[in-house]
This record gives sequence, C-alpha cells and structure tokens, in this order.
Amino acid sequence: MAVKWTGGHSSPILCLNASKEGLVASGAEGGDLTAWGEDGTPLGHTQFPGADDVTSVLFSPSCPTKLYASHGETISILDVRSLKGSLDHFHVNEEEINCLSLNQTENLLASADDSGAIKILDLENKKVSRSLKRHSNICSSVAFRPQRPQSLVSCGLDMQVMLWSLQKARPLWITNLQEDETEEMEGPQSPGQLLNPALAHSISVASCGNIFSCGAEDGKVRIFRVMGVKCEQELGFKGHTLGVSQVCFLPESYLLLTGGNDGKIMLWDASSEIEKKQKSPTKCTHRKKPKKGACSKQGGNTNASVTDEEEHGKILPKLNIEHGEKVNWLLGTKIKGHQNILVADQTSCISVYPLNEF
Repeated sequence: MAVKWTGGHSSPILCLNASKEGLVASGAEGGDLTAWGEDGTPLGHTQFPGADDVTSVLFSPSCPTKLYASHGETISILDVRSLKGSLDHFHVNEEEINCLSLNQTENLLASADDSGAIKILDLENKKVSRSLKRHSNICSSVAFRPQRPQSLVSCGLDMQVMLWSLQKARPLWITNLQEDETEEMEGPQSPGQLLNPALAHSISVASCGNIFSCGAEDGKVRIFRVMGVKCEQELGFKGHTLGVSQVCFLPESYLLLTGGNDGKIMLWDASSEIEKKQKSPTKCTHRKKPKKGACSKQGGNTNASVTDEEEHGKILPKLNIEHGEKVNWLLGTKIKGHQNILVADQTSCISVYPLNEF
C-alpha cells in the first residue's frame, strides 16, 4: 500500500515537512538533511557539521525554497535549491531543539528545547524577542496558532500543555494531562497502559486557530478548544495501544492524523464533535448524559469537560494503517494534486500512503 522513498538517507529519519509546491524535506540522525521532488527522487543533500540529529524542518510558506532546520542547539536557514551552505544560522537555545514553528506573518520562529524553554526568534532583527520558560521538563512540541501571530501552544514531558500570548512572559493557561484525568479510561486498554504517564509528545493546531490536539505517552489523543485566555478539553479518545508520538491536522479541516509507538497510523474525523460543541453552551447542564464530577475547574487548570467513556464511543478512526514501525514524524500533504500521508519511522526511507477518499 505504501510507496517507499529511498536513497536520501542512511540513518533513521526524524522529521519531515512539505512546501506548497510539493517539495519535501527530511532530517535524520547524524546531521543529515535531504530535499525530495514530488516523485520521491532526492534532489539535494547536506550534512551539518557536528553530526547533531536534525530534529525539525520547516518550509517558509511565502518563499517555498527557504527551509528552516534545527540540529542540536542550532537553527539553520537554507535554500533547498542549493543545500550545501546555510543562508544564515542562529544559536539561541541552550539545549537540543525538538521542534520549530513559524508564525503566520513569518517574522517570528519558535524553537522548543530539552531544557523546557521556548525561544522566540525575531527573524527581521535576528535576535531573541522572548524566552518562554515554564515547562519543567523537555518541551517536545510548539505551534503558533494560524491567524494569530502572537499566540502559540506548547506541550512537554512534564505532562503539561500551555497556551501563550507573546504579550506576556507567563502562559495564559496551563493544564496537567495526568491530573486532569479524573476518571480512568473505559475504552480498550492494553495491559500495563495505566502505568504510562501522560508525557505529551506532539501538538497540532487546526487551520481555524482555535482547535488543537495533543498526543501523549498514555496512548490518548486530546482535543482542546481555545476560549479567549483559557482552553477546554473537547474530546479525549484512545486509539493507540502505546504512546501517541505524532498528531497532525490536515489543512482546512478537522481531519486528524495520529501516529504511535505501536506502529499504527490513524485518521480521525473530529468535525461533527467539534461543531456540535461549538453550537451548544459549554455548561454541564447542557451536555448529554451529564456525569457526576464531569466538569470542574480549579486554579486556572481546566479539567476534561466530558467523561472519557462518553466520548470514546463517539469517535472511531476513519482509517487504520498497520505501518509496523514506530512513527517518528507524520505529515498530510498534497503531492501531484492528491492528498497523501508521509511517514518517517525507525528506517532510512519515507513511506507514502495515498489518501484518495478524503
């Protein structure tokens, strides 16, 4: 079912990104960076000095040949037409960078690192404009919100999810995924899964900018809605028997791709649930089947508004791919006019799955 793109790397691929023009970039262990054409042919390759793993790659939406890449504590800016030398590079993080995110106006670049810090790089003035420090462990993922260039969300191995405004040095809202599990999941449980803490690995914001998802080590996917200066959990469902390593909303939709350490890739359609919640007031009294203790708030942290058992029955995967390898990175993108899923795993090739029916 999957087409394999090979010949670009000799070590496991850790990250992927695609430009609007269909170019794909991949970063791998040992400092390897490769650019690919739409047909899966490697177009260019470079190896960063120091051989630090390439952990995040990002195309500029307005200038599709410009590529941002993080390797170790460094961010490099490259031209994909000639990867051999960097156009510019920045060393603003103190520990290894895990994730990069550009805001919509492309003047700010966020980089999340192992110290838990998120550095906001002002690309016009080439200096750090903010240093966001609240995560007490590795900050694994950060994402600017579309249409809101001063707002971003982050998650980390401290099990915390945060909403930030760059007008403030502190987060507007924090939730702890472990503390907010007021009841045990009543969905399918694999032995030992209850022992897995809710370490947050990946975050993705839908194109509307108000809905975002988070994948965690407990095998659960959570979907949140931003409501002004706080967030509420809309949905929580289990799809994976091991940790959820990647979540990715498809553009202009509430179709959500998830990838796991169990080697599975799933596609979920959360649109009916999200739209249903949008129409009804967010009070317990207006929910169907309200349950005791289902809605509670304390000290700025928002607990799950609806019990897990209630939600689990409502959303089932539209697609379930037995990929067979732990998923390192996942991407939904159009190639030659057709929607595809690109997957990076523990191997040195990219797997491409067609998404014809969506």
